Order: sequence, then C-alpha cells, then structure tokens
Amino acid sequence: MKTLNIFTHKEDTLPQGRADFLLAASVTKTCEIPGITQAGIPGKIPYTPTLDAEFITTQKLFSMPEIAETPSGVPTPALITRGVHNLCAFSTIETLDLGLEIPPQQTSLHSFGISPSDSIAKGANINAKEIFAKGMAFGKSYELQGNYLILGESTPSGTTTATATALALGYDLRDDFSSSFLDVPDDVRSQTINSALSLIDDEMTTFEKLSIVSDNMLIFCAGFLLEATRRFHVVLAGGTQMAACLLVADTLREDVLMRLKSENLTLATTAWVANDKNSNIKHILEQLSYTPHAIYTEFSFAEAEIPVLKKYDEGEAKEGVGAGAALAYAHVNELTNKEVVEAIELIMYEMM
Repeated sequence: MKTLNIFTHKEDTLPQGRADFLLAASVTKTCEIPGITQAGIPGKIPYTPTLDAEFITTQKLFSMPEIAETPSGVPTPALITRGVHNLCAFSTIETLDLGLEIPPQQTSLHSFGISPSDSIAKGANINAKEIFAKGMAFGKSYELQGNYLILGESTPSGTTTATATALALGYDLRDDFSSSFLDVPDDVRSQTINSALSLIDDEMTTFEKLSIVSDNMLIFCAGFLLEATRRFHVVLAGGTQMAACLLVADTLREDVLMRLKSENLTLATTAWVANDKNSNIKHILEQLSYTPHAIYTEFSFAEAEIPVLKKYDEGEAKEGVGAGAALAYAHVNELTNKEVVEAIELIMYEMM
C-alpha cells in the first residue's frame, strides 16, 4: 500500500496515533428513485446506513440478516473499515444519526432529532440552518478519545445530492462526481438533479437553497468541521461527497463569519475514487478558497481469494463508510495490502 497526495501524487500520510471513528449515517429519500443507486439491497436501500453502522461497530447485523451489497454482489466498503479496525483498532467507533429510518442496534449512537430528508426531485424539505447549527454544536462539544478524528459517511444516493448541492452553490461541477456504479446512471441522475435545481432561484439565501437540494449529512458535517477543526485534526473520510461537504463549509463561511481551520483537516479517499475516469475529485477540491490536505491510498484486491472483491478494482463501489481513510490509517500503522485483504476475507468467510 502507498498513500499519496491528490494534488502532487507524492507520498503522504495521516497523522500518527490512534483515531476516533465517527460514521455520519443518513437517509435521503432520493435513494428510493429507481435506478439512482446500487448502494444496498434493492428495495431496502434505506437500511444501508443502519447496517453499515451495525457492522463496523460489532461485525454483526441486527436489523437485517444480510450485509448491504450491490446487485452484482459487491459488499459494502464497511468491510474494509472493519477489517482495518480488527488489525489496528480505532480508539472508538460511534454513529451519528443524521436522519435514519431504522436506528442501528448495539452501537454507540448520537441522536440529534433529525428526520430523513425527502427526495431532492421534489424538494429535500430540510431546515438547513438548524441542521448546520446542530453540526457546529456537536463539533464544539465532541470529546476526542484518541489523537485525531476520522469522520466517514453512509448516505445512499449521496453523490446525487452532492452534485445538486455543488451546482446550487454555483460551482460548475456537474460531471465531476463519482458513483457506486461502474457506469454512472446519467439519465436518472441528471433528471433528478435538474428537477431539484428547478425548485431554487438566485433570490434565495444559501441556506434556503441547501434546504431544497442537499442532504442532512453534507450540511451537518459542514457545520461540524467548522468547529471541530478549531480543536483537533479531522480526517474527512470519503470521496466526492465529502469534497462537496467542504464546498458547503467554504461557501457558508461568510454567512456564519467563520472559516474552517484547514491546517487541521485532511480529506482521505481511495485510489478507486482518485483515479476514476468518470469523476474528478481534484477539480472539486480546486474550487475551495484554500488548498486542502487531500490524500488517497493505493490498495488492491488483485490477490484476493474471494472473486467478488476484485470488482472494487474494476470500479464498483469505490468508497464509503470511511474506507479510504481506513486504508490510510492501515498504511500509517504499517499494515500491508496482504494483511488487510486477509482480514477482510476472514470476515467474509466467517459470515458464510
């Protein structure tokens, strides 16, 4: 394994020490639009973040008997994060309920009284200002247990809401966002985004626009970052969705008279996202008013004994549930590609 800088492609790394792991778990009913996502069990997509939370915390499932996977059988990236945890444990694993339909069981859960957001095609129906304020308050009060924090996400169809969010904020980034699909479902996604954008106008405030076209995870985490980075280092674990979270925080700096402390921030993703020909995370990050510390970790399932895992290398799934940061965490703690693959396969064999 090797961790590289997204901008320079030179070797890079995460901070030393143990990390807390927080999973921002959320449901946007955008995920119920047929064909828009494959991040989970068909017909049960809203269960995905619940199952991800249960699995990374306990390596067990309580809300359903099966782990979330794509229609072709590619299992959730939660496997990667849990596999790394089994080799080099995070100091804690906790879940943020940012609008779940089914609360996860046997997890350390932070609840904020947030409901799942509606489909952006008809308006997300979010109180963005309130959600953002809740994120800021949690960023101010969270008690770090390790040396720094990894903040991951599980939000099915979140790349669609992230795209709509970026466009609504005035960024020309329509073709830059990733997808859990190998081949992005452009028609469905474009129609959904266009429907969302038709509901806003230039007279609206930033918060009013976000209330219609965004999702709870993006808005809450943007608020959280503003306060948390003033206190400790935060690794934003994810791909283009988390890049959009940074756009939200950066855009709102004038509204809240505060800017993110960028020297206390790292964005960490997978090489599957960084090298994705159908998206451009580097271009998204270049829109920020600062140059963020952004990294990706080269990792491969080429030597895996379980064939379906090799689909990751072909471009399915790519990222989620903090996988990219977990791999960077594995690398800084001197774990090898082989050790991580074997840990993941051991989990899968135990589940069979």
